[in-house]
Amino acid sequence: MTSPRFIHLRLHSEYSITDGIVRVGDAVKRAAADAMPALALTDLGNLFGLVKFYTGARGKGVKPIAGADVWVANPEVPEDSRRLLLLARNRAGYLQLCELLTRAYLVEGRRDKAEIRREWLVEVGSDGLIALSGAHLGDVGEALANGNFDLAAERARAWEALFPGAFYLEIQRYGQPQQETVVQATADLAGELGLPLVATHPVQFLSRDDFRAHEARVCIAEGYVLGDTRRPRPYTEEQYFKSQAEMAELFADLPEALENSVEIARRCN
Repeated sequence: MTSPRFIHLRLHSEYSITDGIVRVGDAVKRAAADAMPALALTDLGNLFGLVKFYTGARGKGVKPIAGADVWVANPEVPEDSRRLLLLARNRAGYLQLCELLTRAYLVEGRRDKAEIRREWLVEVGSDGLIALSGAHLGDVGEALANGNFDLAAERARAWEALFPGAFYLEIQRYGQPQQETVVQATADLAGELGLPLVATHPVQFLSRDDFRAHEARVCIAEGYVLGDTRRPRPYTEEQYFKSQAEMAELFADLPEALENSVEIARRCN
């Protein structure tokens, strides 16, 4: 059996309500068919699909990784919260993630997003979690996209302090704006700070042909119609469940980032 080349650590299923249409069982089958030994479910701000995913993955011989794509509150600009990917390393991490998300939903006066707060990571604990920077949607990636390398370094060091030995700088290539600028700057930052780099792919639908159906789901959630030329279009048709071979080709220039996706999967039990 050949060693895995890549593990999907980012997957929004139909339980991501507003922006995912992947059925959990179909994702597990696709991972098994590609000989992917593990798979993470990281719905947006919730763990609704975890029991179904966990039992389904175990039944197919795929190691299930529990996680969530979370919003992090920004006290300075409340309407501009950023993203962070949290993966449970162990049972303690799963309970920490449950507590963080529960607190987010119980905040009084909560707006449209359930946001975690940075100080909660100290109060609840984060030693059972692995954190990925959120690529261009995280605060580190935002600073890099704006050309502010020093601010990005400051933010990355702060996250590393909260997740010692368990914080990864995340890179993606799916046709998003400033793709290569952010990827190269993130790789440079990883080298500068001695932090690990990991490649991920934000899976929102199973096959390329599902893109239009996904766009319809997003329009329903956000109150737009498909034909509206002014509506936001943050997703691309590349956000399907890519195979290990496709991901290896996509990040052939950064093999260590692929290897770290496998290493993270090994660390989560």
